[in-house]
Amino acid sequence: MSLPAKSTSLQAYNMLLYRGVLHPEFFGIEGRYQIKYGEYDFEAWIFRGGHALRFQHEDISVSEIIYDDVESLPERGLVSTLPCAGEKDHEEKFGERMVYMTSMQTEVLSDHLYLGTYQEMIEHARNAQTLLSVWNDHIGKPNMSLLDMQRHRDQMHVQSYHLRSDCGLVLRTQSIFQLKDEDDVDEPTDDEAAPQ
Repeated sequence: MSLPAKSTSLQAYNMLLYRGVLHPEFFGIEGRYQIKYGEYDFEAWIFRGGHALRFQHEDISVSEIIYDDVESLPERGLVSTLPCAGEKDHEEKFGERMVYMTSMQTEVLSDHLYLGTYQEMIEHARNAQTLLSVWNDHIGKPNMSLLDMQRHRDQMHVQSYHLRSDCGLVLRTQSIFQLKDEDDVDEPTDDEAAPQ
């Protein structure tokens, strides 16, 4: 009998960025957070092994999905797909005022370090405003998905943590959905504004 490779979950994980909203039927949602704050609406869903975030301003909506089963998700509205392995930064602009930025990092830990990190994250979840999903795999090892959110007048900050015991995976992301002040929006120059 051969043991599964230590990179099982790591290779499956992707971050997807959509213009628009995905229907909740794609996910087994275990927790939800929703606010309307200042000029924007924000919603977060947590589910086993992933999350979905939606940020909306006026008629523009942007969704971030972290998932290990991207084949089941639609292509309509898909802007970017980023494999989660390693370290990455990504930035995207939507409309005149909305900016999305994310940074992600993965680590594959030994069983001892994984369990220590798991316990630290459980403690963190008790002391912060978080969405949390915990479950045991088929051999009883603990897994976790956690979202930690901070709202600001013109932006939403979200840190996610997905811990998978099959390979000792710790996937961390930090995402910012930001509205630029109207004064900061670039005005077209005379050349750009002139009809062609």
